[in-house]
Amino acid sequence: MRDTLGLGLQQSLAQASQVAEARIGFALSGLDGIVPEAMLYAVAGGKGLRAFLALETARLHGISPVAAAGAAAAIECIHAYSLIHDDLPCMDDDDLRRGRPTVHVKWDQATAVLAGDGLQALAFELLTQVECADRAKLHLVMTLAHAAGVRGMVGGQASDIAAETADAPLSLEQIIALQAGKTGALISWSALVGPHMADAAREPMAIYGRALGLAFQIWDDVLDVTGDATAVGKAVGKDAAAGKATFVSLLGLDGAKSRAAELVQEACDALSVYGDDAETMKDAARFVIARTY
Repeated sequence: MRDTLGLGLQQSLAQASQVAEARIGFALSGLDGIVPEAMLYAVAGGKGLRAFLALETARLHGISPVAAAGAAAAIECIHAYSLIHDDLPCMDDDDLRRGRPTVHVKWDQATAVLAGDGLQALAFELLTQVECADRAKLHLVMTLAHAAGVRGMVGGQASDIAAETADAPLSLEQIIALQAGKTGALISWSALVGPHMADAAREPMAIYGRALGLAFQIWDDVLDVTGDATAVGKAVGKDAAAGKATFVSLLGLDGAKSRAAELVQEACDALSVYGDDAETMKDAARFVIARTY
């Protein structure tokens, strides 16, 4: 898949992952035991998209990667914690994540719960290290708590679990609302790091983040139907086997792909105010519906 990425985006994603993982590793340095080990294990090997968005939107607003590194690390902590818990037997019960055994499989369920808890707490510690005005820093903390909590990711996950035993499948509008929390909230937050830090206009990045988050989830549904577990790095076909309503089941495969492409174009159009300086972010939007993992 990486052969299809532009060199600039490929390097930017890799660098963002390195920045986030290095900051997390430094925060955990000197700590012994399986929980810190499991935390680092869970963070490694991801796409780095959320960290990239945090650093790139900061750059577009004149903020250095060093100043924004805490935000990039924080969002990767929250994302990794959510995956650890999502994979547990009481949730999605997955054995594979990012092509490797999930945390509870490699260690045990108690370690997985604690590693997730540790990453969630660490995220807010790292966010206090962002170099910006105190008011902006407080806003970052508040909005990440909102995006990660019952109004965002946790609420979306709860709705997704409830849908598995509901009497009727969710409608398209209900799935869009669910995914705006489960997947979209963290992506949207990442896209707003730069405007928050710089106290700049938020609307262009808000539009970009919302469209990108929905396109990302639609493409996840596409991959669940068309993807290979080895390439995707996790089990596929689980939604169909469970009879869950998805973007593919409601829109059809071609319809889902078309809707995702429309959202990517919407995201790219929102960046017009930044001119050519936003080309890498446009590439990131295109990557979301070109990926095979």
